Amino acid sequence: MSQILSVDDASFEAEVAQHALPALVDFWGDHCPACIQISPILAAVAEAYAGRVRVIKIHAAENPATSARYGIRAMPTILAFRGDQVVGQLVGARPKSDFTDLADRLL
Repeated sequence: MSQILSVDDASFEAEVAQHALPALVDFWGDHCPACIQISPILAAVAEAYAGRVRVIKIHAAENPATSARYGIRAMPTILAFRGDQVVGQLVGARPKSDFTDLADRLL
């Protein structure tokens, strides 16, 4: 079972900003090769940090309100949230260590 939760504009606030656990939120798109490339990395991070850091995906084009709110201009963009505060960001395909470093900063 996947540890990654998918959200939309309607559920973002409850699942990210108001949730007790910090989150890495992946703003992704269908026609984004880098999004596909990092997908198994995010799955591994979600598994490794289960119960401590949530990994959440939101389709950027299908959820324009949330994408606009956080100024998403490139995909993938991964924002690190502690409550409703963005405390870190990664853009583009990156090595796994960049994602684990970001998750570690949330703990």
